Amino acid sequence: MLLMTDHADAQHLKVTPKTKTAVTPTESFDGPRLFNRELSWLEFNRRVLDEAMQPDIPLLEQLKFLAIFATNLDEFFMIRVSGLKEQIEEGITKLSPDGMTATEQLREIGKRLRPMLKKHVDHLRTAVLPQLAEVGITIEPYKKLNSRDRKKLDKYFRDNLFPILTPQSVDSSHPFPYISNLSLNIGLFVEPNRQYTQKDLKYLFRQKRFTRIKLPPAVPRLIPINENKGRFTLLEEVISANAHELFPNMKTSEGFLFRVTRDADIELREDEAGDLLRTLERELQRRRFRFPVRLEVAGDMPERMTKLLADGIGLSEQDIYRIDGFVDIPDLMQLYSLDRPALKEKPIPVVYPSILHEKKNPFNVIKKQDVLLHHPYISFSTVSDFIAAAAEDADVQAIKICLYRAGKDSPIVRSLVRASRLGKQVTAVVELKARFDEENNIEWARLLENEGVHVVYGIHTLKTHSKVLLVVRREKEKLVRYVHIGTGNYNPITSRLYTDLGMITADEQIGEDASSLFNFMTGYSQHDNYNRMLVAPLNLREQLRVLIQREVENKQKGLTARIIIKVNSLTDEELIDDLYRASTAGIEIDLIVRGICSLRPGIKGLSENIRVRSIVGRFLEHSRIFYFANAGEEEIYIGSADWMLRNLDRRVEVVIPVVDEQFKHYLRHDVLGAYLRDNLKARVLRPDGTYRRVSPGNSEPFDSQMSFVGSDLTF
Repeated sequence: MLLMTDHADAQHLKVTPKTKTAVTPTESFDGPRLFNRELSWLEFNRRVLDEAMQPDIPLLEQLKFLAIFATNLDEFFMIRVSGLKEQIEEGITKLSPDGMTATEQLREIGKRLRPMLKKHVDHLRTAVLPQLAEVGITIEPYKKLNSRDRKKLDKYFRDNLFPILTPQSVDSSHPFPYISNLSLNIGLFVEPNRQYTQKDLKYLFRQKRFTRIKLPPAVPRLIPINENKGRFTLLEEVISANAHELFPNMKTSEGFLFRVTRDADIELREDEAGDLLRTLERELQRRRFRFPVRLEVAGDMPERMTKLLADGIGLSEQDIYRIDGFVDIPDLMQLYSLDRPALKEKPIPVVYPSILHEKKNPFNVIKKQDVLLHHPYISFSTVSDFIAAAAEDADVQAIKICLYRAGKDSPIVRSLVRASRLGKQVTAVVELKARFDEENNIEWARLLENEGVHVVYGIHTLKTHSKVLLVVRREKEKLVRYVHIGTGNYNPITSRLYTDLGMITADEQIGEDASSLFNFMTGYSQHDNYNRMLVAPLNLREQLRVLIQREVENKQKGLTARIIIKVNSLTDEELIDDLYRASTAGIEIDLIVRGICSLRPGIKGLSENIRVRSIVGRFLEHSRIFYFANAGEEEIYIGSADWMLRNLDRRVEVVIPVVDEQFKHYLRHDVLGAYLRDNLKARVLRPDGTYRRVSPGNSEPFDSQMSFVGSDLTF
């Protein structure tokens, strides 16, 4: 279908929203009008844990969700909990939107989290591991192995572990060792065996000392017992059983695992950074030495050792989490690599758009019609192949792209290098500050620069989070622009795990907007008059408020008004107030929010017309879609922005309208409609902040994510 270019109502985007005050609760509601952000995030992770405990999910998929829960929690402590602790340390008394101090938030986090952690380890111990053992995958205690297996593991210790282990004892001349972030450690006490102590060393070895042994991170946590790959024992048990080799003629106590989480949030003073890349590299080195925020210890660790650790690290009882089960569950994802397809989800068939597959030149196709992409159901190779084709095409003059999380061994980066070598003008806006991907991005930036690519590190004080690709091609003495805009990163690996949307178009107005956007990001252009694009922080917030207000005015006129929003997170207070106002005007509002949601739905006189649901399933919901009924002239937008303060005011984000009628119908009825019908993976947010899992009841079970499998989207 040809792209529709006639937009009679496009001028509404130039309207300036009226200034509004915050919505105030009515007499029928006496609680805070917003949920606490940190506690809302914990409820999201609770939904991840709930998914791990569904008996119809294959065993290794249950293990995967248990690992995701734990990994999510690590990041939560490294970023959010550390932020609260910094507020306390710096004496910041500002309250959260729901009226809590930082101290109160930390206390409530611990109160909610500890029961979740018990469920987390209990499900592994009582359900997942026993059922894995029934199908021949076992983790066997070293002490219960026969002598032949133990001898083999002891030899493994001498050959592969002994040379790289470095025990560190604590005494007056050996201060408490630095415990690196997220490292796994064995704590034990060592004392002299008086029978063997030499006379001249009796003063040196006459007291019991605490000793730490760091588990080598390069060695797998699960050690195969023999060639049968289904039998494993634990690295820490092999080390503990052979501790006497590390301490000859000494007596050693039982070893206990512990783990420290540290602050990992990097704040750069960009105005003082002469070289952002080198400054970030220094900060990444310093991140290893940031302050501690959590101490995890084995549940049976003696109190004396626990207190010694807490005092040595500098944490209080509130920061100690006793784990009555397996410590650091993500290490068990080693089992996921086993060739046991019956224990995993069946791979979904991935479709390549037939209209592009059948044609040799993608530019001829895209010039005639837009291509809508829905990942992971449509292969992300559609995008990487398009970039590869642009790199090789003799008529392509320039390629410009935003790289936020490109991943490792990226075919897209290889294509950019190839294009540069072939003499094309290649520009990559690389966001060095993409959290926990900084090292990857530094590596890519250096590689690209060495290959002659023009690398830009984004805009001063802003993160570049937009997902935009611009290809400029000479056709019959004219330059034609081809643009890809998506909701997800240019990362082929995560594209198989996340649900995302993208569109490739040759629309002239979007092409002009893309050129202006890259000039803004690379040359600090002050252009702010975009044809179609909504760009944060320039005009996105303002235009979203206009769109909501227009629905309110339509409702007041008796016209069709309806709002459906799908985002990862919803915390922006100004937009939440606008949604509250729309609800009080009688507009039906559905919000599909995967993670944090600060909006409180279902409150009479405030949000009684707002419903919020979250989909947690096989894939990570990552697409952003904004739907407005607009008196029957429906408008739908897709893009990179969540409805959060940081996305709207502190990041470069891009959202575009979808104008092709068939694409709009697909997004409204097939995509949003599916999420609103889901009765297997959906949870509904209640006014008290808890979530209720939706049940099929008498209806036919419907999994929204699986409903898209096999879609071609070639209209």
